[in-house]
Amino acid sequence: MQPAPLSSYVETWRPGAVTAHDPMDPGPTAAVSALLDLPGPAAGAGDPLPPLWQWFHFLHWPAQHELGPDGHLRDARFLPPLPDRQRMFAGGRCRFVRPLRLGEPAERVSSLGSVTPKHGRSGELLFVTERQEFRQSGRTCLVEEQDIVYRSGRGSGRHPAAVDDRPAPDAEEPWQLRLQPDPTLLFRLSALTANAHRIHYDAAYCRDTEGYPGLVVHGPLLALLMLEVVRREAPGRQVGTLSFKLLRPAFAGEHLLAEGGPTGAGAQLRTATHRDARHATAEVTFA
Repeated sequence: MQPAPLSSYVETWRPGAVTAHDPMDPGPTAAVSALLDLPGPAAGAGDPLPPLWQWFHFLHWPAQHELGPDGHLRDARFLPPLPDRQRMFAGGRCRFVRPLRLGEPAERVSSLGSVTPKHGRSGELLFVTERQEFRQSGRTCLVEEQDIVYRSGRGSGRHPAAVDDRPAPDAEEPWQLRLQPDPTLLFRLSALTANAHRIHYDAAYCRDTEGYPGLVVHGPLLALLMLEVVRREAPGRQVGTLSFKLLRPAFAGEHLLAEGGPTGAGAQLRTATHRDARHATAEVTFA
């Protein structure tokens, strides 16, 4: 008997928008700065928040019984009602109208963008886009879209057999940042984002259930590193738009190289390892 198509589970699924609030306390920025070994906080009260660091605000801490066996929520407003759901962060887009500022209360309005079933090499997939609008003092500061891919059931995937801890290749671009995330860094990042997904801290689960060779580096970290390159190499330049794609997982112990360079209107970037030249890519335009 053929399984029901994924589209059949979301024919009438139309979750409404939801609003959340956050005081934009400087604490998370100080914590992320420490995680990245910066000499001090990247921003303080009244300063603009670095691009993508909104991910460390508006956190949701569900009750323990609300989590599924993989550490993700069993049910939430924008989680499609698929059986044995598996979730992957594929990328997103941001439009920075004006900087979010620390110390000023903000609100975030989240809504469903689009739901698109597709067929990939591993079977049927469901692409869900969630739209988020961030506001301060009634003014829109940032509009973000996140593309999440879902499948039903655990796919075997095409994961490497082992972690490759050789140094990342020599940089080809003028801007570069290197990082070798270890299990401690991944654990701290999970805590800073309220992310209980077991692929980031449970090595046995990664290997035996998901088929990965080691702990998986958070996809958002790959994107954050590319934007950190921009923040360090183009100080004073305000990011206007961002588009990024998360292409292949990286694993704890692997050497990451985030690199890129300026273009006419912005910058192009990528995150690489010795194993793959493009784990993530990004395009930035400056305001």
